[in-house]
Amino acid sequence: MSKFKNLISNYTKEFSYNLKLSFPVMLGMLGHTFVAFADNVMVGQLGTAELAAVSLGNSFIFIAMSLGIGFTTAITPLVAEADSSNNIVNGKKAFKHGLILSTILSVLLFCLILLFKPLLYKMDQPEEVVELAIPYLDIVALSLIPLIIFQALKQFSDGLSNTKYPMYATIVANIINIVLNYLLIFGSFGFPKLGIVGAGIGTLFSRIIMVYFLWIIFRNRSKFKAYITNFDFRKIEKQISLKLFNLGFPSALQMFFEVGIFTAAIWLSGVLGKNPQAANQIALNLSSMTFMVGIGLSVAAMVRVGNQKGLKDFVSLRRIAFSIFFLTFLIEIVFATFFLIFREWLPTLYLDQNTLVNLNDNKEVIIIASKLLLIAAFFQIFDGLQVTILGALRGLQDVKIPALITFISYWIVGFPICYYLGLYTKLESIGIWIGLFTGLFVASILLYLRFNYLSKKLISK
Repeated sequence: MSKFKNLISNYTKEFSYNLKLSFPVMLGMLGHTFVAFADNVMVGQLGTAELAAVSLGNSFIFIAMSLGIGFTTAITPLVAEADSSNNIVNGKKAFKHGLILSTILSVLLFCLILLFKPLLYKMDQPEEVVELAIPYLDIVALSLIPLIIFQALKQFSDGLSNTKYPMYATIVANIINIVLNYLLIFGSFGFPKLGIVGAGIGTLFSRIIMVYFLWIIFRNRSKFKAYITNFDFRKIEKQISLKLFNLGFPSALQMFFEVGIFTAAIWLSGVLGKNPQAANQIALNLSSMTFMVGIGLSVAAMVRVGNQKGLKDFVSLRRIAFSIFFLTFLIEIVFATFFLIFREWLPTLYLDQNTLVNLNDNKEVIIIASKLLLIAAFFQIFDGLQVTILGALRGLQDVKIPALITFISYWIVGFPICYYLGLYTKLESIGIWIGLFTGLFVASILLYLRFNYLSKKLISK
């Protein structure tokens, strides 16, 4: 018994610092998700078609966003490793080149969304939903550019173990977004009533302000000045650019493969109809909130593993990583219990049940969403674990095999189950989510085995 207590205490004693490091990231990421929550709740008051349109438009954004944000994660482990050895020159190079490459990528992704926008008409989606989604997509696609630039700045800040400043920027942006949403969606206080287009405008302006706010913080904090002053953007070094690409591209694929299957779930739900698509959007939005806690712990894992890698203390590296995995598991169990208890009440937050116009549609959406949350309660445990383990692997700068693992888990295992159970059985929406659960379960197991193997190998050497 005493050995077991000692083993547990080796992990639990790290909880305090893990939470201290990850908490600002959690709040910042929850801020992003709260913006989506506010958008969905406000848009949901307009009707289920409008809510489905936001879901469909954002499905394109999520794919592009996954590639952009995934690529920026290459900045954090390089900056963390340089910071642990007090090598400002290497840290500055990683930040500068990461910022340049991320900006170029953001513009390319914006152009690609405009290029592929006509696909909306060929995806067997409800015509009413597509017509509403097109103008919304035009505006939100442009907001990708400031969003990905912000993520590059955020990953740099995370690498220096300063996770609170991006949180501040996100809080300010969220307040602005919610105010603009209220004014422009409903036409309050004399502003034009723009519906879901107003939600897109609010998102665009809030993301621009987010970048500006964080850059001002960097300019006025002494720890950041050495990294951001005397930038020569004309001088590009091939070696550091290739290193960022070799780390960033597989990381982008990892996120793309995961986000891609959730996007496929949106499209498959759209084939079933606007109400299943709206219910899917509610369940995804609620699940994404708890997932952001996993994202925060993932950043903590990436930073702390990156630091220990720089110090070459591989025994502590393994112990710290496992403490974060254990903490993630405990937190996700709490969230799973919350979803199980409140699964019938939570969907009612998104829709107006008092209006007679959409009464039947709203009731159907709430019933479907409550059933999806039953599955979400269990799959989010593995969703949190897989993203945290991925963070630890990125800290080790191991990205290629994890990218392959995520592809196999989500697209060889998960998607066929989503497709068959969703479209060819009576399970429909529930079948789609069973496929999502299966993919996340397989990913978490395989990624754990990968980290366990690599950490043991480092210690044995």
